[in-house]
Amino acid sequence: MHLKVLSVSTVVLLSACDGSGENIPPAHPPAVEVVTVASQPITLTTSLPGLTTAVRSAQVRPQVSGIILKRNYVEGSEVKAGQQMYQIDPSTYQATYDKALATWKSAAATAKRYQGLIDAHAVSRQDYDDAIAAEREDAADVETARVNLQYTKVLAPISGHTGRSLYTEGALVTNGQTDYLTTIDQLDPIYVDVSESSVDLLRLRKALASGQLESAGANSAKVTLTLEDGTQYSLPGKLQFSEVTVNQGTDSVTLRATFPNPHDELLPGMFVHAKLEQGIDKNGILIPQEAVQHDTKGDAYVDLVDAKSNVVQRYVSLGQMIDGKWQVTSGLQLGDKVITDGLQNIRIGIKVNASERKKRSPGPAINLSTTDPTAQ
Repeated sequence: MHLKVLSVSTVVLLSACDGSGENIPPAHPPAVEVVTVASQPITLTTSLPGLTTAVRSAQVRPQVSGIILKRNYVEGSEVKAGQQMYQIDPSTYQATYDKALATWKSAAATAKRYQGLIDAHAVSRQDYDDAIAAEREDAADVETARVNLQYTKVLAPISGHTGRSLYTEGALVTNGQTDYLTTIDQLDPIYVDVSESSVDLLRLRKALASGQLESAGANSAKVTLTLEDGTQYSLPGKLQFSEVTVNQGTDSVTLRATFPNPHDELLPGMFVHAKLEQGIDKNGILIPQEAVQHDTKGDAYVDLVDAKSNVVQRYVSLGQMIDGKWQVTSGLQLGDKVITDGLQNIRIGIKVNASERKKRSPGPAINLSTTDPTAQ
C-alpha cells in the first residue's frame, strides 16, 4: 500500500517539470488586448495656482479737509466714474471762492480801465503791467478756489464695485490723510495671476523654438479656471502677458490671464487653479493609463507584442495625463503594439494571442439613490 502511494507521488512530481527543470510553457498562448501606437495632435496644458486681482482698483481719498455731511452711495453697490460718493462741508470753500471771484472782478475792471488810459499816457506802462499781472493772479486764485469747492464733492475716480465705508457722516477728514474713505474695484473683466517655474518656462520655449511643439497662440492662449470649492468656472479666459523678470525668491515668472466676470462670481483675492494651454504636440502619442507599469525604482515601462507575437518590455518617458491616458514623450514608435489587458497572465518572452483593443463604451448609469430597492 505504501509503495503505490510513493509511485503516484513520483509520477506527479516528474510531470510538473521537464528535463531541464524549467516550467513548461502553457499549452495555449494567453490572450491579450493591445493598442497600436499612432500619433495625434495633443494640446498640452499646465495647471498652476493663481490669485484673482481686480483689473482696476482705486482708494477714494479726500482732497480737501472738512466734515463729511453725507454719504451718497450704498456700500457694496456699483458706481460710475464721476458719480458723487461723499459731500464734505463746502461752506468755507464757497466763501473763499466768492471772495476770490470778487477780487478778480475788481482787478479785471482796473486792468480794462488802464488799457484805455495807456494810449493817452494817463497811466504809466508800469502801472498798466501791474494791473494786468494782478488780474491774472486773481484769476488763478478764483480757479484754485473753484477746484477746492469742487473737491468737497468726492467723486468716484473709476467705475466699479464699492467696498465698505471707513468714515460716516460727521467725521472729520483731511487732505493728504493716510486712511482712505472707501475702495472701488472693477471686477468685469478680472485678472488671474499665476506663477510658473522659470525652468518649465525655459523648457517650453525651447520646445516651441525647436518645432517640437506648436504654439497654442501668441499671448492669447485659452485658460480655464477651477474655483476653491473644486467647481469649474464656466467662462474661459485668455493669457495676456508674462513678466520678463524672474522672481529671485521663488524662481518663478508671473503669468496674467483675463476672465470675463459678468456676475461678479470672481472676487479679488480668491485662490484658484488655472489650466493654461501651452502648446500643441502635432505628433503626440497617448496610451491607456492601465498599460503603464513601474519598476521598483519608479521607472515607467510597458509590455509590447513584437512581430513574432512574443512579449517584450520597453521603458518609456511620460509627459502629462490627458483624459485618462498617458502622453509618451520617448520610448515608443509608431506601430508598436502595447498590451493593455491580460497583463497578469504574461511574462517576458512568451508568445501571446494578441487582439486589438476595442473602444470602451460607457457603462450603465449607477443609481445613487438611498431608497431601499426592495420597497414596493
